[in-house]
Amino acid sequence: MSYLWALLIIVATMAALLLVAVHIGFRAPRNIEHSDPGRVGLPFRELWIPTVSGKQLFAWLLPRPGSTDTVIVLHGWGGNAELMLPLALPFYQAGMNVLLLDARNHGRSDKDSFSSLPRFAEDIGKAVDWVRSQPALPSDRIILLGHSLGAGACLLEASRRGDIHAVISISAFAHPEWMMQRYLARVPIPMPLTALILRYVQWVIGHRFDEIAPIRSVCRINCPVLLVHGKEDKTVPIEDMRAIREHCPRPHLSFLEIEGADHDSVEQIEQHGAQLLAFLQRTGISLHPG
Repeated sequence: MSYLWALLIIVATMAALLLVAVHIGFRAPRNIEHSDPGRVGLPFRELWIPTVSGKQLFAWLLPRPGSTDTVIVLHGWGGNAELMLPLALPFYQAGMNVLLLDARNHGRSDKDSFSSLPRFAEDIGKAVDWVRSQPALPSDRIILLGHSLGAGACLLEASRRGDIHAVISISAFAHPEWMMQRYLARVPIPMPLTALILRYVQWVIGHRFDEIAPIRSVCRINCPVLLVHGKEDKTVPIEDMRAIREHCPRPHLSFLEIEGADHDSVEQIEQHGAQLLAFLQRTGISLHPG
């Protein structure tokens, strides 16, 4: 009997250590901004936007007087507002307000217990609510633009509300489970433990992966959506975007594949800013460069 108890203690200890390792391994790296839009000659305001649990989100607002269109930009895992600034430029130069946001646990925003796709979506939703509440920032049309996990969050939030004019998704994964399996495949973990980790993560975040997967949420969105993906993406293969296209062949979805672009090729995607703006023009937005 003592051997059985010893075995149970060893198994329980190993399971506890594994779950601790999961929390550590999936902790978002925090990268603080080192400059601001003023360094590239752009007028801006620093903001703190309230989100859930009494937390505050750091953001930059690039205002365009007279504009009634606002693009809200959200980074990916471990990113920040500064990294997304190159993608914001084409929209600002075309005459739109731009709000660059740091999700919780990222950039200069408040710390929280963990980060997840649903929590990113909560943060982008609170940013939309904040924009809607500002009389000095009249926004008839709000566009969401996200990268990677931030793209998945924009798609999820847009699927839950009816006041988003358009969504631009850059390098979104199709399904969180696919993404985690790719990540865990780099570590020699037996398949039963992989299944345990996937179930545990869903329990921690309070959502089943199938409920929040971009491959599902895009089909629930009513506004126009542009999915952009680099053909050389090694973190989220372009097959993820093609799987979304195959699963949801809806007229409100458009797709753009970019030659030579990897997962974090923000500057390379910026070079295709004219195509992103053309997508918005097709949704009825008038551009006012200057």
